[in-house]
Amino acid sequence: MDIEFLKNAFLTLFVAIDAPGLAPVFLALTASMTLQERKSTAFRSVNIAFWVLTVAALGGQKLLESLGITMPAFRIAGGLLLFSIAVEMVFERRGQRKSQSAENSVAQDHFKSIAAFPLAIPLMAGPGAMTATILQASKVQGDWINMAGLIAVIAASVGSCLAVFLMANRIDKLLGATGRIILSRLLGVLLAAMAVQIIGDGVAAFAHAVWK
Repeated sequence: MDIEFLKNAFLTLFVAIDAPGLAPVFLALTASMTLQERKSTAFRSVNIAFWVLTVAALGGQKLLESLGITMPAFRIAGGLLLFSIAVEMVFERRGQRKSQSAENSVAQDHFKSIAAFPLAIPLMAGPGAMTATILQASKVQGDWINMAGLIAVIAASVGSCLAVFLMANRIDKLLGATGRIILSRLLGVLLAAMAVQIIGDGVAAFAHAVWK
């Protein structure tokens, strides 16, 4: 098992999902729920997000191949998408978008399917997280031990969301508005650097495939 690969995969997914940033959104979505209802919603949303990302890891690359999309092209597109998420995090735009998703869900569904939307999709298993998952799965190259490790990484990454949801009140009070802003910006810069690396690798692989 490639430990370095698993470390990079966890860091990429953890930043893409941004578990700490989901605490205030979870609180807003579950404001009228009892403690037991909040726990039930938290467990259900994390379970849905885990299976969505696991399916992306197992079948995402084959789907791309069936559509005629090469991995270098997907790496470039995925890197650009992750970079856009990083920009949102650095300039505090991501929190506004998440809050807007929460408001829309409250207005339309009134908590009937909050666990599935927007908590699981798109806040946890959104385009950025699915892109990161497929990109990491593309590095496995048929090694089922590393694939099992990647699935464990997915479980750990969404599990961090469960921990955040169960401790949302305390985390929100501990971080405060300033703490949330600082943490979001630090994670955003880190994700931006990862995105640039992914784009660079994609461009190099794409150029090699064209000119070989």
